[in-house]
Amino acid sequence: MGDFSLELNDDQKSVRDWIHGFAADVMRPAAAEWDEREETPWPIIQEAAKIGLYSLDFYAQQFFDPTGLGIPMAMEELFWGDAGIALSIVGTGLAAVGVLANGTEEQIGTWVPQMYGDADDVKVAAFCSSEPDAGSDVGAMRTRAVYDEAKDEWVINGTKTWATNGGIANVHVVVAVVDPELGTKGHASFIVPAGTPGLSQGQKFKKHGIRASHTAEVVLDGVRVPGDCLLGGKDKLDERLARARERARSGDGERVKNAAMATFEASRPAVGAMAVGTARAAYEYALEYATGREQFGRPIIDNQGVAFQLADMRTQIDAARLLVWRASWMATAGRPFTSAEGSMSKLFASETAKKVTAQAIQILGGNGYTREYPVERMHRDSAIYTIFEGTSEIQRLVIARTLSGLPIR
Repeated sequence: MGDFSLELNDDQKSVRDWIHGFAADVMRPAAAEWDEREETPWPIIQEAAKIGLYSLDFYAQQFFDPTGLGIPMAMEELFWGDAGIALSIVGTGLAAVGVLANGTEEQIGTWVPQMYGDADDVKVAAFCSSEPDAGSDVGAMRTRAVYDEAKDEWVINGTKTWATNGGIANVHVVVAVVDPELGTKGHASFIVPAGTPGLSQGQKFKKHGIRASHTAEVVLDGVRVPGDCLLGGKDKLDERLARARERARSGDGERVKNAAMATFEASRPAVGAMAVGTARAAYEYALEYATGREQFGRPIIDNQGVAFQLADMRTQIDAARLLVWRASWMATAGRPFTSAEGSMSKLFASETAKKVTAQAIQILGGNGYTREYPVERMHRDSAIYTIFEGTSEIQRLVIARTLSGLPIR
């Protein structure tokens, strides 16, 4: 019988402990301050850059971990430190992945380094997809990109919303409609460099949680970018659009849509890992509090009402991590998500984070409801996991459609 193990290897443990140290020593002491300030924690990002944690090289190493556990392990530890600061550190990765997945080698070499800058002059990037009327319904996207052949430029008009680092980024990656008749298959991604005329920050959102992460609208008013800012290039786009038109005529469009959905599925375990990190942080704090807090002459953990809550919290966290690890391993191994395992991991971990952080507040009682204790912040932060990268309702829809094979609405 072949070997089977859920134990991290020595290299993975070393990386995990390194990230954990940064989260404990640098992120946590600063978490409350930056939550109150509701500003991008540039000094923390710079510290991460100095040690190589904020860099493309680090995330590439984790992404290519053959077990698939590098990224979820890193996300869990960072978000254990603080969700808002962690999202400021990893948010650039969303834009970098967009370029790595769709760009040419020249585009990758040109733009990805500009997204991170260096330890002396850190930069951030933004991935701009959602719109005021197009969140879960990406088919409702209205931002248009029109090719000006005479000048070899793309002209982009529209408004993006919920963009992490939107408006403050050195590089914006913008998804726009190039052929409205093809629906979601008529979309393309563009690089918009800093300082491009017509690009501006709209409303900056004052959020319930993850307040150390900058979230804003991005307005594109007659933005012109060179032809080589189309990710993948014009020839590749024309070929893809031609195939999509042919499939639409032959009635094969549904298969293409499902393939795109599978791509989204593969990214969801990382969000699940973020949720696991926040849930674990709240559980550990509640456990320590319950062990030291005395009422009626004994620690409150001696009461079954508290002890059983903690038992459930830990069980749910471990179950969530296992679902995340399974989906991450499947994605790396090229195993198809025949039961929507990616959505399962994100759904369960997200809901677990909300539940566990609420239970942590309950265990701390009145103290848990104040900003003097971190579980209140963790509970506010946890709400985002059931919303971004596909709401819990969308995850259930994906799972139900995958299991039944029916176009459930």
